[in-house]
Order: sequence, then C-alpha cells, then structure tokens
Amino acid sequence: MPRKILVLGLLAISIAAPSGYAQTQPANTAQPAASAVDQGSIQALKTMGTYLQTLKRFRVSNELSAERVLTDGQKLQHTAMAEMNVARPDKLQVLMRSPRSTRELFYNGKTVTLYQPAQKYYSSVEYTGTIASLIESLRAKYGLELPLADLFLWGTDAAPLDKIESAMNAGQDFIGNDLCDHYAFRQGDIDWQIWISAGDKPLPRKIVITNRSDDARPQSVSLLQWDLKPAMPDSVFTFAPPKGSTKIEIVPVKAK
Repeated sequence: MPRKILVLGLLAISIAAPSGYAQTQPANTAQPAASAVDQGSIQALKTMGTYLQTLKRFRVSNELSAERVLTDGQKLQHTAMAEMNVARPDKLQVLMRSPRSTRELFYNGKTVTLYQPAQKYYSSVEYTGTIASLIESLRAKYGLELPLADLFLWGTDAAPLDKIESAMNAGQDFIGNDLCDHYAFRQGDIDWQIWISAGDKPLPRKIVITNRSDDARPQSVSLLQWDLKPAMPDSVFTFAPPKGSTKIEIVPVKAK
C-alpha cells in the first residue's frame, strides 16, 4: 500500500489522507474538473510543512470525531482525543484517549515506553534517533500508528505531493478565532480538506477526510489546538513506573 500523508488516526481509528493539488475556485462556485491541480494549493501545503519543521518545542492536541457505518447504512459518530508534547529532535510524549482505552507514549531520546494506565502495564525498549524515525520504526516493527504522525513528515521529502488528482482553494473560514485558508484535495477514494491559519504561522487547524469507497461517505473530523510556548520540563518525556505497575514485553509484528 502506498504511503499516504495526513495520518491522524487515534487508537483503533486510522485517518489517512493523500497528497495532491487542484484548480483554484472561490467558495460556493462550480467544482473544478477532477484532473485540475492548483499549484497555489500545493504551495500552501509546502509552506505549512516548512513552517512546521521550524517548530522545536510545542504542544498540539487533536479532538477527533469519526463516523462508523452499520450494515444497514446508519452512521454512528465516535470521538477520541490525543495530546502531544514535542521537543525536537528526539523527545516526545503522547496521550491517546478514547472511551475504550487510554495509552501513553514516552520517548526521551534513549528509551521509548508505551503505558496502559487501566491495566498498569508498560513496555520499554531502547531507541535512539529522531522523532520521525521513531514513528516509522514503531509502525514498521510493532504495527503501532501514532496520532498526528505526519506533522513530522510535512516539509520533508517523505511527504509525497505528486499523487493528488485534484486540489482547490475553497476560500476562507474561521476555526475558533483564527481566520484560515481552506483547501480541498482528492486522491483515489479519499477526499480531504484542510484549514490552515492565515498569516505568518500557517498551522493546520482542521482536517476533514471523506471515504468515497463507501457509498455512505463516512467522514472523520480533526480539530487541532496549538501551544507554541508550552511550559513543560524535560522530565515529561521520561516514564516513571507508577506504584503497582507491571513491565511486559512488546511483541513485534510478524513479517509478511
């Protein structure tokens, strides 16, 4: 399966979006042809990615709502959240929570630990490398998909922008108090939209992904909140086993 950008999955919910472009169109006008690619919309993704790569220490949270389609076509909406503390190049702490489970991940540049508070189980392995390499290693070796993972791919060669079938500028909207530029993209069976803060801090604030392979067109909606000057000591990236917790082995996925 080709790598897709915008993986904003949380726990069992996987949200992936492709890379692409489209014809510039003002809001509320006829849609562009499927083959139209607006280079200005692509440039907006590149500019956003370049800015994200400059952020060295930040906190970002994601409120996610996703639709599940029953066999009779009825849709059910479920919610989850994630919060991530980041200190580049090699420190990361992630909280992932849904009604079904809560997980935490800690990485201090030497050791990565996954903790399940409900069971008080934790697994630790030694690792050295960047956050981006850690994310890829966890995915490849353990099948673990972290939320907001592609925030570390935008602005790098690993973010493919050559497979988008259409892209358009959809105008502007407010997300909270932030005026945002709104873009829409299509690739294969996925449509995705992104709202990027206007101005000199082009942060992604909202992402909507529509699965066109399902006639019900289920959607996932992510709302992102940013803190670019968080008060967090380096100790937040190191796991301290709570009293009564048990260390267990994390098992790699079997090679296919």
